[in-house]
Amino acid sequence: MPEIVVYAVEGRSAEQKKRLMVKITEAVVESFGVDKDRVVVSIVETKAADKTRGGVLYSERNK
Repeated sequence: MPEIVVYAVEGRSAEQKKRLMVKITEAVVESFGVDKDRVVVSIVETKAADKTRGGVLYSERNK
């Protein structure tokens, strides 16, 4: 059973996340030749104040 985990900073809408999970599922089905009911996709969201890139908090990057 393929399981895919996506890590992202919070802030996307439920519709955006659903669309991503559907497209990932379709890609795995096509690439691995498995039934879509076997594919598990999870999104793990992190608060912008709890993640950095280059030592700069995501919550401070767009200021």
